[in-house]
Amino acid sequence: MSSTDILERPDVRDADTDKPNEMFHYVRKNKIAESAVMGTLVEALCGEVFPVTKTAKPGSPVCPRCKEIYDGLRK
Repeated sequence: MSSTDILERPDVRDADTDKPNEMFHYVRKNKIAESAVMGTLVEALCGEVFPVTKTAKPGSPVCPRCKEIYDGLRK
């Protein structure tokens, strides 16, 4: 897996409350558009599964586990 195959940080919403989660997750880049258009679920590097609702803004908080895994891939 190369670093270009992953890494966008989508905004996700809690299905129960419809409020944004506190953190954003890293997911496979090629799955983001499909999820946003079709409503399919994506799996983050940390294992969390959710639908993409919009992209994260620069400076948004990132899931620490996703960041740790991503940083390990880049070495």
